[in-house]
Amino acid sequence: MSTSPIPPLHLYSVPADPETAPQLPSKRERPRTAWTADQLMAAHFPEPKWAVPGILAEGVSLLAGPPKVGKSWLSLGLGLSVAAGGNAFDSIPVQGGPVLYLALEDTPRRLQTRMSKLLGGQQAPAGLTLVTECPPFPQGGTEAIAQWLDRNLDARMVVIDVFAKMRGQAPAGVSAYDADYVSVGYAKRLADHYGIAVVLVHHVRKAGSDDFLTEVSGTNGIAGAADATLVLKRARGQADGILHVTGRDVDEAEYALSFQPASGAWHLLDGPATDHTVGDTRAAILRHVRANPGAKPKDMAGELSHVDIDTIRRTCARMAEAGQLSKDAGGRYYPDTESRTQGAPEVSGLSDCPVATPDQAERPGQSELKLSGLSGVDGAEGMAT
Repeated sequence: MSTSPIPPLHLYSVPADPETAPQLPSKRERPRTAWTADQLMAAHFPEPKWAVPGILAEGVSLLAGPPKVGKSWLSLGLGLSVAAGGNAFDSIPVQGGPVLYLALEDTPRRLQTRMSKLLGGQQAPAGLTLVTECPPFPQGGTEAIAQWLDRNLDARMVVIDVFAKMRGQAPAGVSAYDADYVSVGYAKRLADHYGIAVVLVHHVRKAGSDDFLTEVSGTNGIAGAADATLVLKRARGQADGILHVTGRDVDEAEYALSFQPASGAWHLLDGPATDHTVGDTRAAILRHVRANPGAKPKDMAGELSHVDIDTIRRTCARMAEAGQLSKDAGGRYYPDTESRTQGAPEVSGLSDCPVATPDQAERPGQSELKLSGLSGVDGAEGMAT
């Protein structure tokens, strides 16, 4: 690893008077790495430190997504929130502390413009250090980041946007997997030594996949070396994106997010992600029920072959709770209450024989079937791919 000096202005400013320059704190002690089994079981370890509780823990986290999905807006917004000690995603309280943000594809003017939107007139936090130029990890980038961390012992997070700018050339004679693993390893050593969250902004493959982990660009060595993987994917429906999260210290979860163009901020939506991304499923269910009043979820499975039966059941139940469908005691669904009353024969409590025949003449004064207004459901809503 190169130890060539890095121009100090890349990562921090030096006072004009050398005599007033603060003394660099001593480097942290190397953590213990060897134990006997009984020693390890008797040891007491602190809980992982969280940059964003439940989402970003200490260690290396990959934040991947397709181009222009909003990864940089999301990561810069998180950097501002953590540096200021505010609310991440406008809803999750975070502990404040210094943040280093390496915006290696941006200019100072673009960063200023984005921060102006995100801050919305609030004062910019002094704890956020923004850098637009840094050498790759193997060419001194590791030492440069370590110098900043030594000067900011209470740092909470380092964001590298984008990871490709820092990984450097692959070592000669190694496989692609090993090269990817080594490249993440540079960030991993920093994260583990300083006990902070390091976020590597990365890309996904062009081809989609049912498993979001396999969408991370590169070999499995990248996701394998990271402690957590977060994939931001576009979604249809009420949500603008779904953040898929999994990791060693992070529970696997999905979060529905809404992007606010006026402020550039990502907001966390309440409830499970599926509550915000089932618009196409609801529309298909409604079409089936209108054509087949009294249908049960298992009857709809043929038409909705891309949706599993459990999702159909949950969606029908939510639509009934919202007044979009009507449900009878037998678990049959109708477009509205009137069609349920007309279409479903009454059954005697003592017999399975209907009290009235299905083709019974319409009673005088009975109103015509009314549409529930669900024809206006936006067919653009859909499940995340």
